[in-house]
Amino acid sequence: MLRGLLDAGVEVPLVLSQPDRPAGRKRVLTPPPVAALATELGLPLLQPERAIDALGALQATHPTAIAICAYGQLLPAELLAVCPWLNLHPSLLPRWRGAAPIERALMAGDAETGVAIMETVLELDAGPIVSIAPIALTPASDTAELEAAALRLGVPALVRAILDAAAGTLQSTPQATAGATYAAKLQRADRLIDPSAHGVALTVDRIRALRPHIGALVALDGETLTIWRAEPAAASAAPGTAVVDGDRLLIGLADGALEVHELQTAGKRALSTPEWLRGRRTPPTQAMMPA
Repeated sequence: MLRGLLDAGVEVPLVLSQPDRPAGRKRVLTPPPVAALATELGLPLLQPERAIDALGALQATHPTAIAICAYGQLLPAELLAVCPWLNLHPSLLPRWRGAAPIERALMAGDAETGVAIMETVLELDAGPIVSIAPIALTPASDTAELEAAALRLGVPALVRAILDAAAGTLQSTPQATAGATYAAKLQRADRLIDPSAHGVALTVDRIRALRPHIGALVALDGETLTIWRAEPAAASAAPGTAVVDGDRLLIGLADGALEVHELQTAGKRALSTPEWLRGRRTPPTQAMMPA
């Protein structure tokens, strides 16, 4: 989003980001992407542990609007009083307020999602709507595709809102409360596939929702694997079984079978199913939910 704003000619006198956090298997202290880009571009950057600690610096820039996306903290009233905080949120608000709107829309099997520009208020993602646009979902849609679509549609809309705020012509509509749903932060439980209980549609939606960032998990013969790509299988397999048919891998679910196309063993790179099968001495036979 930051690069899109700069490319559109928006002046950015200050970037506010979360602090660097440990990341990866080795827990290396890593800056958030927006902080890394701000540093690369030589933009003034603040990374306070508490957002309120940035109040003085923000006031000193005399902003007419502040652009925000996935900041990860509820902002106190003192900050919100500085100027309009214009939030790019990837959902059709009021559906999927919260931390994981794209993933939750995919997991729920929604027919569409969207991107909204709203004014930030004290209540989570409940502010007045400046603009909103739908994004159709297809059976191939995943989180990577929808994040890109949200930015493609949302950044120009955000730029227009920022310019309107500077001109004193920003308009918004109160957000509806009917139909509001909460997109809870993803937990490990959201990643787990239970072949004895989960159906094919739910499982495919879960895999799409977790691609490309964290992936869905299943245990084959007791080994926990990450599944990146799969689709409903035309063939059948008993629930809780893993069936190898040539270079195909089927996992039997509660109401059908899943054909796996890409998966990953912990600590190794992702492989196509044929590659993964060639690296095994014996084919898997059992599928279950990871411990």
